[in-house]
Amino acid sequence: MTNKSIVVLGSLNADLVIQSDRLPRPGETLQGSDLSIYPGGKGANQACAAARLGASVEMFGFVGQDVFGDLLLASLKSCGVNPAGVARSDRATGSAVITVLKNGENAILLSPGANASVTASWVEGVTTNLSAGQLVLCQLEIPFAAVEALLRISSEKGARVILDPAPARKLDPETLSLAEIVTPNQAECALLLDREGQEPRTVHDGLEACRSLHQRGIRTAIIKMGDLGCVVSDGHQSFTVPAHQVEPVDTTAAGDTFNAGLAASLARGQDLRAAVEFGNAAAAISVTRPGAQNSAPSRLEVERLLLLCGATR
Repeated sequence: MTNKSIVVLGSLNADLVIQSDRLPRPGETLQGSDLSIYPGGKGANQACAAARLGASVEMFGFVGQDVFGDLLLASLKSCGVNPAGVARSDRATGSAVITVLKNGENAILLSPGANASVTASWVEGVTTNLSAGQLVLCQLEIPFAAVEALLRISSEKGARVILDPAPARKLDPETLSLAEIVTPNQAECALLLDREGQEPRTVHDGLEACRSLHQRGIRTAIIKMGDLGCVVSDGHQSFTVPAHQVEPVDTTAAGDTFNAGLAASLARGQDLRAAVEFGNAAAAISVTRPGAQNSAPSRLEVERLLLLCGATR
């Protein structure tokens, strides 16, 4: 099978992580764990995870001319990502302040920093070599005009875009129709459907939400539903992939690892169901480890889990 390269456009952040029993209330100071610093950012997370899962990956974005920028470039290289498309900005490297609770859940405050340097015109200049059938991963932690430019150019060139609509925001049907696959979680799905506070809670809800997402311009919808796994529909077939039962340590970047696994599997020529199963298993392994990029598993680890569970690859 042909193994196509994956292009990732997105954010690169330094993750500043503190573990805590709970989140502080307004005006309250809590004592947490020692500070841990990890390379992160949704774009870089997806790039590193896809490379660790066996894909050939190119990363595009911006970091600052500081030690955090050095950290992120070193992480990309160590994971096997081609970082030639990552430029340096005069702004500080983007950062995320993350509080991780005992159950693995997290709360995140972002500072975009150098990620704000990604412009539509810059994207137009660096995507001239995109080709038909090439897989493209993007998210919403960079300026939206740049994401729109990438979607338009990819559509014109016949590239296959997987859009992670996170952080959550409303998107119009015309924009959504430019992506081949859109992968919201429950909260993001509700916002895309103008149903804030009415997140899909059951598999039945998820299947109904997929039908509504198709009406909003989405060709293939994959709703990431936490403990319930994934609900998938491409307008012709719909199916669910149950979650793996694991003990979570840190859920940071679980969604990024899922998207990376999905893309890596599709790049190897696997069908949609097999790709979702692969991404689902990769995400399950990632939550058993702390951090973002360093929590992503290898392809062999994922294949072992799938073999153990009897999943079809």
